[in-house]
Formats: sequence, C-alpha cells, structure tokens
Amino acid sequence: MLRTRAALLTAAIGTVAATLTVPATAAAATPTPGQYTVTALKFTVDTGDRTCVVDADLYRPAGADAAHPAPAVLTTNGFGGNKSDSTGDTAKAFAQRGYVGLAYSGLGFGKSGCLISLDDPRIDGKAASALVDFLAGTRAADDGTKVDYVTTDKKGDPRVGMIGGSYGGAVQMATASVDHRVDALVPMITWNDLAYSLDPQNAADRSVPGVFKWQWTNGFYLIGEGQPLLSPSLDPSRINKLTCLHFVDDACETIRTLNSGSYPADKTAALLAYARGVSPVTYLKDVKAPTLLVQGQTDSLFNLNEATATYDTLREQGTTAKMIWQSWGHSGGLTDPASGELNLSQGNLETSYVGKRILAWFDRYLNRKKAVDTGPAFAYYRDWITDPNRTYATASSVPALSRTLYLSGDGKLVDNRKKVARGSREYRNWLIPTSHSESSLAGTIGLPDPAPHDTRGTYLDWTTEPLTGATDVVGSAKATLKVISPRTERVQNSGDAADKLVLFAKLYDVAPDGTKTLVHRLVAPVRVPDVTRPFTVTLPGIVHRYEKGHRIQFVVAASDDAYGGNKGIKPVTVTSSPDDTGTVELPVVP
Repeated sequence: MLRTRAALLTAAIGTVAATLTVPATAAAATPTPGQYTVTALKFTVDTGDRTCVVDADLYRPAGADAAHPAPAVLTTNGFGGNKSDSTGDTAKAFAQRGYVGLAYSGLGFGKSGCLISLDDPRIDGKAASALVDFLAGTRAADDGTKVDYVTTDKKGDPRVGMIGGSYGGAVQMATASVDHRVDALVPMITWNDLAYSLDPQNAADRSVPGVFKWQWTNGFYLIGEGQPLLSPSLDPSRINKLTCLHFVDDACETIRTLNSGSYPADKTAALLAYARGVSPVTYLKDVKAPTLLVQGQTDSLFNLNEATATYDTLREQGTTAKMIWQSWGHSGGLTDPASGELNLSQGNLETSYVGKRILAWFDRYLNRKKAVDTGPAFAYYRDWITDPNRTYATASSVPALSRTLYLSGDGKLVDNRKKVARGSREYRNWLIPTSHSESSLAGTIGLPDPAPHDTRGTYLDWTTEPLTGATDVVGSAKATLKVISPRTERVQNSGDAADKLVLFAKLYDVAPDGTKTLVHRLVAPVRVPDVTRPFTVTLPGIVHRYEKGHRIQFVVAASDDAYGGNKGIKPVTVTSSPDDTGTVELPVVP
C-alpha cells in the first residue's frame, strides 16, 4: 500500500517538479546559440557533519572557452525531482542561449546522496556553494573535470545565477545566504517560513502553534519516505536507520509531532524553532543577491503571504527585490496555464509577461546590461481581463488595507458601524470535518475536486448587500474577532496548545443567483491564542474582482478537511453591537 501511494504521489510531485524550474534565456554575446554539450559529473562535498555525493550535468554552450567565457546558471529541482527532469530542461534552455548550465539533483533526490534536510543552508546551501566553487574553476569534479570558461568578477568569483521553484526556490536563498558570490536569484512558488507553511497560524500571536496542513504535508512526506522503496540500490547515506527512512532526524520528529495532534509546550517550541531555522525567515538577513520573487495566486501550499514576507524583508534590509504574483501555483494551472501566462512546456518566455521579466532579470544581473529595465516593483495577474496583453497590473507596492466592513448581529456585513444590529449567533463543530476547501493534491494530479462547502450549524457567515460596482481586492484581508467559548476557556491553559480553539476564516464571492465561490480555495486556519480576548486574523493574499451585483461574504467555520481540527466539541458564540463588533478590512484598489 505504501509503495502504491508513494508511486502515485511521486507521479504527482513529479508533475510539479517537471514544471517548477523555469527555462529562461538571455543572450550571451560570444558562445554559439543553440549548440551545447552535456557532461555527467559527480561532486563529493562536505556539508559540515556529513559528506554527500552530488549528481550533476554540465551544459557547455558551443564556443565557450577561456577566451570567450559565459555566465552560468545553476538550476534546482522541486521536491521529488532531479537533474534529469525540468532542472535539466532549464539548464539546456540556458545552454542553447549561450549560458553555462549546471543542473544538479538536490540532496536526497535523484542520484545525489544524503538525507533530505529541507533546504537547510548549513547543509543544502553549503552543498550548492561547492558547485559554485566548481563554476569558479577553483575545484574539480570527482573525475578531475574543471572549467575555465565561466565569466568571473574576480578570481574565484564566477558570474552565476540560480533559478527553480518550490523546493528548488528555497535552496536558492539558502545558498545565497552562505555564499555571496551568487549574483541573481529567481525563486518561484516557494516558502518563507515552513512553520507557517505546514502548520499555519494566521492569528497575530505566532508563538502559539497553528493548524496542521495534513494533506499537503503528508503527501510530500510520503514522497520523501518512498525514495528508498522506489529507487533501487540507493546510496546508503540516503537511508536513516534511526527515526524515519529518508529525512534528517529533526524533520522526522516535526512530522510526528504534527501528526500526533498534540502540542505540548516543550515539543512545540522545538518544532517551531526547527521549521523556522531551515527557512528563509531565519536567514534572509544574509541574502544579498538581487531576487525576483514569483509566487502563484492559485497556491494553498505556499500562498502569496509567504512571498510578501520575503519581499518585505529583503527590501527593508536593502537587498534588491521585486515580486510578481502570477496565476498558477501548486494548486492549479501548472500544466495548463491561462492564456498568455508563462507556459513552461511551451517555453513562451519572450511572449509571456513573467517570461520577459525573468529574461530581463538575468540580462541585467548576469550579462550586466545596466540599461535593461527589470520592470516594476510589484505586478499581479488579473483573471478577469480577457486581453492576454493586459492581464498584469503593476504597482510600486502591495496595496494597503483601505476598506473596513463590520460584522452585524443579523448576519450582514455592513460598511458603517452605525448599521450594526445587536445580535448573537452560535456554531459548533462536529468530531469530523464539516467544511471542505480543497483536496490538496487534486490540482497537482489533475483530478476533479468537489466544490467548497460548509455544513449548516458548523459555521457563521456575514454578507454584504449587492455591490453597486466592481470591487477589486488585491492583497491580504485582515479580520478582528471576539468569540465566546466557555468549554475552550476552561482547558486552553492546560499546557497543551491542542486544547485551544481552532477555526477557519475565509472569503466567498456570492453571485446574484446565490452561487458561492471560495476565492482560490484559500482559507486562514487559526488556533485562537486566548478566547477571552479579541484576536486578529490575517487571511491569505488574493487577487479577485467582485463584479457588480455580487456580494462579499466572510465566513468563520469550525473545521476544514484539509487541516487538523478541534480537540473535542467547542461551541462558539459571536455577539455584535454597534460599539463592540468584529471587523473585516480589505485591500481594495481603484
């Protein structure tokens, strides 16, 4: 059974991996376009407490030699991928356009050795840094191969960029944090904080653990664990004989704690510390390379908030960074992008907005063409625009919260506090999930997914009057709530955070005929820090137009079947009055 499920998930994640690295182009002047040679290489690298063999392919463009060097591009694979899938396709695409390409299988994947260590900069970043040494000509591959045809800024410092998505996105930042010779990054649909990604807490108090995203997490975990079972004759360094099959010990313990449904204080602190310790949120201060972030609007694994957090941090510390919110992500559009969008299988870089931005980024920072315009600071995709040449809007920054709505006691969402009716309403959870947002792997595998739904009595909703004009929401909404839950109050200080109240906030679009659409199937899981106090919820970022005549609906649900849930039955009451009610703030753009 494990092998069957692992094979299915491997195929699914293989689909992701096959589309996560981007074939980018930017013409280098001297090497002959379109022609290249490929050499398979292995590198034995020291990653601190272990030695790993890294499997790689070197793509050398025709005409590149010591007298005519070319910049290099290091391509990185998604989780479950390797140098032979889209990682190799990307390196090939670069070599065809005059770059030196180096495609490698990340640690624990393909034929590279060592355990999966979740893009830890101290391990995965250090291993990639050894490949930068090779591109610099200061170290040889295991068979003695050396290169002297990569452009250098100075002795030992090659001109090198990195590109890849998801797992292959975070490793770029991990590498750049330990090796400042990296000149440019294009991380796509990746994470900022794995603690948030896998156990999202959307309340402002992030010291309290979140709500386990069990479908996504266990899907990837099974892919990792299935590696030794699905690939014969693995390097012994890839098998963990102590805690789990294929991950480092701390990753195994994190998964076990999340799956246990228990969050005792000591284990929870360690869980959050480890997940954040291997995430960009911890080491972005050391990333100096110009970074073009590309994040997907259709992505419940790594939502737009993750890229925004990385973007804000980089900009605040003075690192050059720009950000694009494209249409597709882990939850849809990977294999069949919308018209005019970057389509990796077609390689439409020159004709798609995102493709042209990537080309410009590497032209500017690898070919050092200072006159190249790398585009606006922020751009986002609008799926309501039919002209593919106008689907992207641009701005100098992510829009701020600009419209406040109030939760009325009669279930209305009103635009003035004076319109709030006094009232009290209650919902209660069941011992099984009663709300559905998504089947997390459905968008990846290409399977149908039932429409989102909530079960009567297990949620509360607040709905506006029909809108008098189109309303565009771009960014992350924020809700301020106060709930009453005596059963939770009695146990919430037990020492196990699992006893705290769990709820799910989300935004629907209600059409005139009553049809409801959960925007991009995104929800904001919350483990309420203290039910005796108001709390703030940050919803996942969206780009969505509410058409004229449609209504905005805010929902708080007791459960979601893609996530962990409440421990026991916890009835919840929400009261409203003009001088004391919850609010929803929206980033509305003109």
